[in-house]
Amino acid sequence: MNNSGLKQPKALFIASGVLLVIGFVPGLPTIPFLFLATFIAVLAYLIVRTAETDKLEEKKKQQTKEMSEEQKQEMRQEELKQLIKVDKLEIEVGYNLISLVLPEQGGDFLDRVSNIRKQIAVELGIILPPIRIVDNLQLPPDLYKIKLHGVELTKYQLYPDKFLAMDPGNTFEEIPGIETKEPAFGTEALWIEESQKENAELANYTVVDPGSVMATHLTEVIREHSHELLGREEVKKLIDNFKEDNEAVIDELMPDLLKLGEIQKILQNLLWEKIPINNLLIILETLADHAPRTKDQSVLTEYVRQGLSRQISNQFTAEDNTLYAITIDPQKEEQLINSVEQSDQGRYLSLEPAQAQDIINKIVSQVKGLLEEGRDPILLTSPMIRRPLKEMVHRTFSDLIVLSFNELESDIDLQVQGVVN
Repeated sequence: MNNSGLKQPKALFIASGVLLVIGFVPGLPTIPFLFLATFIAVLAYLIVRTAETDKLEEKKKQQTKEMSEEQKQEMRQEELKQLIKVDKLEIEVGYNLISLVLPEQGGDFLDRVSNIRKQIAVELGIILPPIRIVDNLQLPPDLYKIKLHGVELTKYQLYPDKFLAMDPGNTFEEIPGIETKEPAFGTEALWIEESQKENAELANYTVVDPGSVMATHLTEVIREHSHELLGREEVKKLIDNFKEDNEAVIDELMPDLLKLGEIQKILQNLLWEKIPINNLLIILETLADHAPRTKDQSVLTEYVRQGLSRQISNQFTAEDNTLYAITIDPQKEEQLINSVEQSDQGRYLSLEPAQAQDIINKIVSQVKGLLEEGRDPILLTSPMIRRPLKEMVHRTFSDLIVLSFNELESDIDLQVQGVVN
């Protein structure tokens, strides 16, 4: 029996059959023929099984190869998607700052980001989109950047092996360090060595670690740009969550009176002026009340603000329920009301550039007194010009808070600190 026979199991089965028949021929030894027939039959069976197993293995290898090619293709597609994907909020860190981020290197920044998300949800009432943190070897090693929609908003140089010491105004000893400014609020500060930390604290400096500096900076950036982070997807999540307990309000309001995008713009208007949107019940019920009469988002925003009068009053009054503010001379306010015009973008003050700049300068001059006393820069005016006036002054003095009389509770003690004539 040669190798070619071993490759033909059918021939072996035939040979086995022939030997079996011969074994029963009278006069021939039966047992040896039966044994040989059985041996050849078993051998043929094993050859068949081995051939089938080899075919299955080959088939599996081919499938695996094909799957690997598909997976590689999918991975390539995923890489391309990541390259063109623009995250709403992204932090790029230099090489030396990776240790502040990765838990396996002792970093806790990911935990800080999780806490920031919770803090913003409670404080402003919004669900932040995912915050992407990536290392960028092209950055200077100690630098990080914060990007919004792929565009750089701000950057700062951290020293991961040092501490930031800030003078709150009552320190009694100068300490050596690298001069800088705290990134979130712009206050003068120093980078000091860890060995100086205790002495700096004894001298009344406020000392914080690098991770806290970056986390505070990120928090303030989110507060400042919260209206830009509130997309339709985030609004949908808010409304879906709200609808579980308030289905009637949503059914009345959407989609017949207002669409998702229109509600988004109104919520963005509130956040732009630092008004939290966590009281969705009042916001959406107010919209349901007034949307049948107007679809003007600026007007609807003013109605919502009036509905939130208790919240707004509490937000800007002092602990003794006193509101310190400046106002506009009634005659001048009447002139501004008469200058209001309507466009597709909403209401605006139709003033000559020189007139507008003169009003802005006078407002800034009057507000200085409030700032010197450590109070919020608040301007109190008519609801007709509140929003247009805020938009006009915003580019020059973005921190100005403009409130209308209709947004204040009747029991507030109003203290007028100046009048714009």
